Amino acid sequence: MAKLSKKRKVANEKLEADKLYTLEEAMGLIKSVTTAKFDASVDVHMRLGLDPRKADQALRGTVSLPHGTGKTKRVLVFCTPDKEAEAREAGADFVGLDDMVEKVQGGWTDFDVVVAMPSVMAKIGRLGRVLGPRGLMPNPKTGTVTPNIGAAIADVKGGKIAFRLDKFGIIHNSIGRVSFEPNKLVENANELISTLIKMRPSTAKGIYVKSVTIASTMSPGIPLDTKSLK
Repeated sequence: MAKLSKKRKVANEKLEADKLYTLEEAMGLIKSVTTAKFDASVDVHMRLGLDPRKADQALRGTVSLPHGTGKTKRVLVFCTPDKEAEAREAGADFVGLDDMVEKVQGGWTDFDVVVAMPSVMAKIGRLGRVLGPRGLMPNPKTGTVTPNIGAAIADVKGGKIAFRLDKFGIIHNSIGRVSFEPNKLVENANELISTLIKMRPSTAKGIYVKSVTIASTMSPGIPLDTKSLK
């Protein structure tokens, strides 16, 4: 078992054993229990009573965080030449088609989100081996396959994030930075959590929200009282 650093031991001592916190309490604590020297990401880890192997329970979608994530996302756009100017004006970092396809095929993945026009998806399909495992493949369900390129880019840059249930039935998402004011972290987290609760599939049986933990990149996890969630 890895030996805990002095900072981590001090951080752990600030949490009460076996206590389940409200979202407000957790966000009020997150800065004081973070041991990172940088502006760490604050993440929500939500375990749901879903079976990701069932198509109707493989939850995925998007949500727009009211205060963004604190990270500027680098957007790659695959589009036809007539849409390149629109993409660049909307704030795309990389724009193209054949040249970009070739670059990604060569292993380049220096971007955070991929947006594509429906008409070019046939060319993008071959990139599944590179983009798929990284969760970067454009998808209509997340609004990243669309003819409205400019609007999709604006959404991503404005705080729209994609979520996806992993193979263990957990959603992991960053909802801000340690430097955010606690109330902004609460509002961002509430937006994600309430969206996931509303999206409960009709086929889900038993307890839906099994556990929710708040943690920064370098902090102990703060368990939430799921009964306190909206």
